[in-house]
Amino acid sequence: MASPDVLRQAIAGISSREQSSRDLPRTAAPAPGTSKVWMIWDGLTVIAASVLATLFEYHIGLMDGTRSISQTRLFRAGSEGVLFALLAGFALAFLYFSHRLNLYTPHRIASFLHEQRLTAQASLTAGLLLAAAIYLLHATQIPRLIVVITIALVTVCVSARRMLFRTVQKRRLERGIGARNFLIVGTGHEAQGLRRQVESQRHLGYAFRGFIEAEESIPSDVPAPNPSDIVGTLDTLFERARKHFVDEIFFTVPLARAEMQEILLKARESGIDLRVLSSTFGGLTLNCPIEFVGQFPTIPIHRGHMPEIALTVKRAVDLAMSFGILTVLSPILVLIAILIRLDSAGPIFYLSDRIGKRGRVFKCMKFRTMEVNADRRVDELRHLNERDGVLFKITNDPRITRVGRVLRKYSLDELPQFFNVLRGDMSIVGPRPPVGSEVRQYKLDHLRRLDVTPGITGLWQVHARQDPSFDSYISLDLAYVENWSIWLDIKIIVRTIGVVFAGTGS
Repeated sequence: MASPDVLRQAIAGISSREQSSRDLPRTAAPAPGTSKVWMIWDGLTVIAASVLATLFEYHIGLMDGTRSISQTRLFRAGSEGVLFALLAGFALAFLYFSHRLNLYTPHRIASFLHEQRLTAQASLTAGLLLAAAIYLLHATQIPRLIVVITIALVTVCVSARRMLFRTVQKRRLERGIGARNFLIVGTGHEAQGLRRQVESQRHLGYAFRGFIEAEESIPSDVPAPNPSDIVGTLDTLFERARKHFVDEIFFTVPLARAEMQEILLKARESGIDLRVLSSTFGGLTLNCPIEFVGQFPTIPIHRGHMPEIALTVKRAVDLAMSFGILTVLSPILVLIAILIRLDSAGPIFYLSDRIGKRGRVFKCMKFRTMEVNADRRVDELRHLNERDGVLFKITNDPRITRVGRVLRKYSLDELPQFFNVLRGDMSIVGPRPPVGSEVRQYKLDHLRRLDVTPGITGLWQVHARQDPSFDSYISLDLAYVENWSIWLDIKIIVRTIGVVFAGTGS
């Protein structure tokens, strides 16, 4: 067993080795527990509240309210720069105090009411600094009502937004959406207690995927876990993590220095978060940030890189484009539905179970382009398959209807998948969602294509749509996962438009 000092040395050693190694990916993990997206939302909220307070005082609140803002005493006095600088300082102070009060820390024991109290505390503290700055600058031309209204609006708006977010997030987590998969290294009392805690409180946002056996001394009065819950050993830790789409690994037993160094290296390569229980690594808690998972104090020792801002932008683009496309093309959607109904018997839409991000199953929508019993005829037509591996494709498929052939040629059958995008099951750009039979034949490395949200279009669709090679299909999807960026999505969308109008679908 390793002492906390040895573990600290292992962590320090991994940092020095990382600097000298060119083979390891460079990550820019955010500060422990910091949510950049939440900070941006808070900053925008403060700015909006400040603008509203200024409008109220200098426009709506004036006795002669018909005058424009530029004609008021604020701008005649030439103090608009001072006011804007002070309000900007207030916004920065609010973000700073919110950060210091751990309002951007995802894992903490704080209740909803406690979070609201901390929000008000950050707002009032920043407000006191704003008032002090106005006093020291002798900015008597700036009405004090702006300060009062700004502080009140910031407190109310941020509190309301946090309450709304918590409510929506809790409902999603109770449905199993967005939960972080995790493994526990160890099977002792702490490990089993942690497992019970997260399973009884689903709002914590964790999904237990199994125990990893490690050398430890377990008291005889501690019952052994169910053998089916033990999914591997330290030697197979990251193999099990890959198979179960694990986001975090919790350590409830100390490890030797060499083992910890190797695990940290692999965690950086895999982008998996690592945590240790502070009760187990007691001496390690000095000068280390502690984050609560339920009642358990934990210490994060590695965080995988998460481009929060870029992913938020991607989701915003998905929502805006999907809503716009469905709105503009709604007459075409109605026309296609009528043609499908007239062409052949059966439902208008075809719903199939597909495997989404992290192995989550969802219903993928398409316009029906085949006869009703098409799935039952796969085996009898398998000898006509033009693709290799687990893919199945026939150019002149006898199951396709007349209308369906036209819809496929111009990819119009996939338009209903924009509803999947609105639901969050899919994105506009990403690897195509596979069926269960395909995933069951994947090799371990192939599962990496399920690390991201599946898409309507992707690299394979615009570069090698007619390529029958399964290896090409997988390699292009993995290349997208490893090199994703907003700019790459834009280029794929532009090329997709050309592919659609060229009618290269089948």
